Amino acid sequence: MAETTQHGFAHDVVVIGGGGHVGLPLAIALADRGASVAVYDVSAQAVAAVNEARLPFDEPGAQPLLAAAVAGGRLTASTDPAVVAGCEHVIVVIGTPVDEHLNPDQTAIPRALEACAPHFRDGQILIMRSTVYPGVTALVEQMIDRLGVDMDVAFCPERIAEGRAMTELFELPQIVSGRTERARTRAEALFRRLTDRIVHLSPEEAELAKLFTNTWRYIKFAAVNQFYMMANDRGLDFERIRAGLAQDYPRAADMPGAGFAAGPCLFKDAMQLAAFHNNNFTLGYAAMTTNEGLPLYVVDRLDSQYDLKEMTVGILGMAFKAGSDDTRSSLSYKLKRILRFKAGAVLCTDPLVSTDPSLVSLEEVLEKADLLIIGAPHPQYRDLRPTVPVADIWNVLGNGVRV
Repeated sequence: MAETTQHGFAHDVVVIGGGGHVGLPLAIALADRGASVAVYDVSAQAVAAVNEARLPFDEPGAQPLLAAAVAGGRLTASTDPAVVAGCEHVIVVIGTPVDEHLNPDQTAIPRALEACAPHFRDGQILIMRSTVYPGVTALVEQMIDRLGVDMDVAFCPERIAEGRAMTELFELPQIVSGRTERARTRAEALFRRLTDRIVHLSPEEAELAKLFTNTWRYIKFAAVNQFYMMANDRGLDFERIRAGLAQDYPRAADMPGAGFAAGPCLFKDAMQLAAFHNNNFTLGYAAMTTNEGLPLYVVDRLDSQYDLKEMTVGILGMAFKAGSDDTRSSLSYKLKRILRFKAGAVLCTDPLVSTDPSLVSLEEVLEKADLLIIGAPHPQYRDLRPTVPVADIWNVLGNGVRV
């Protein structure tokens, strides 16, 4: 007979959607702290990778912990939603998407849970983890009520950055929210396996806290990207200005550098917040047009300086940020689409991305390109000394090259 937890469940935790960048690091972290964890995911490839103790994406520090957890029997994965029935804590890492009209789909999470709903049991707790549209926690609570299951509901948003998950899961304070004291107490007890730093909010406060967090970063990136354009249009080096104003000046210490602000969260969450406020979010829309417009700005500047139609342009880095293999919502691909219309040819490379068959080697790009654009500031590019012009908005090469 299989061993059970102290509450009669086969596993402490199941992570629904747990084969991805949010769910799997959490599953690994909980297993590392002694929990019995199951991953449920519809991706057979992701499930196979987890069961073979292979990390399906790059996340520093996760691979050895994954291998130890799988070898120790503390972490398994399945494509069968029935695994949910055997777990006390049901963690959902499915987020709220926005459609092509930038409208959030508030019912996406309740719909996604329908496949698992027949396996919900009395005594479980459902914990939502990804960003949700304000009010979705209440929608899920209503869904659970209709099912007639004695199941607690909590919202405990993740705030990790890709590439730092295995550090931040243990170091960042964890926001915990629940409608009832029992839900809050149970969710807190689970996350205290990872950190003693717990912050209590109401579900609605926690939903906005997560959206505010991502949108604040998005607006900060937009501000510096606008500053970059201002300086660049006057022939001035924004990075030199930024370094000068921040030197020994703590109130400017959080000013980031310029670059493509993208990825699966920031743009989407800013648009969710706009929809929540009845599309009355001028600052959010301004940030969106600035950040989304940066690839257009770069190409327009280059087109005014070079005869792009006669040139082969190379893009270095297709992930959405440095040190990542994640291409979701990467603005390097928007840059590529614009250049395919403007340039004679476009070649793309990335040392970490292995899922795009159109990418070529760095050596081929350096050999054939007449002009280079750094799309993602991977550290592998820092020592490059190209013989052709480089548009380096990230200042990776540290030489103040402007566009």
